[in-house]
Amino acid sequence: MQFKAMILDNAEVSPGYWRMRMTAPAEMLAAKPGQFVMVRVNPSIDPLIRRPFGVFDVGMHQPAYTGAVAQPYLEILYRVVGKGTGMLSDLHENDILDVLGPLGSGFDNGPAGEEKLIVGGGVGLAPLYLLAKELVKDSPVRLFAGGRSKDDVLCITEFERLGVECYTATEDGSLGECGLVTKVLEGRLDATGNKGQICACGPHGMLKAVAAIGAKRSVKTQVSLEGYMACGMGACLGCVCQGAEHSAENPDYRCVCTEGPVFEAAVLKWEGN
Repeated sequence: MQFKAMILDNAEVSPGYWRMRMTAPAEMLAAKPGQFVMVRVNPSIDPLIRRPFGVFDVGMHQPAYTGAVAQPYLEILYRVVGKGTGMLSDLHENDILDVLGPLGSGFDNGPAGEEKLIVGGGVGLAPLYLLAKELVKDSPVRLFAGGRSKDDVLCITEFERLGVECYTATEDGSLGECGLVTKVLEGRLDATGNKGQICACGPHGMLKAVAAIGAKRSVKTQVSLEGYMACGMGACLGCVCQGAEHSAENPDYRCVCTEGPVFEAAVLKWEGN
């Protein structure tokens, strides 16, 4: 679905990280946790290619003025890393964006009542908020959030308001435990006898470590991949990754934008990647 969205708010929530709320069609309220949107950040041809952003949240926005009608909204969480996201951070309330979505496949919520362990690093927390919002309806949820410093650990208060138990770790020790968030995850799995289900999104190195932890402990693990993509619909093949059975003789490629971005960790090839 392609639609025009009016920006309702665009604020820096941590140095270099921004949270944007925009209007959306009512159909966006059905977006699944883990799905994404493709945003054209400028109506001109520079930059030409849309940017992909995970759906952080959807809901109904109630304007502050009397008698206003509530309207559906979409939120994204993004980091300024280049020209496109830099232009996005310069936009203001009432500016218009061209959006395509929701796209891709989302997370499988798993059995009700089963403990859910969600793991995020930096802007990888973006699709995990909507996931937590759904999971807390029928399951205990724990968030493991990590980053290089406290500036990379985002929106913890929002997760806590949902009733999520939050654990943090930073490489410089500025917030939570000092070290990698995967160590904190392993500690929780040790305490529960490897019970629960893992859902993760973040840097490739973190996802590779989480996948290895899940495989070693026989814990179901889902990962949401970040991929370079131009279309979001499987046409450009710019976002393909290798499946578990991939070899030079028997190629096994998975398209992140259509088959993912959420995959069972076991169906992907991690060694050598």
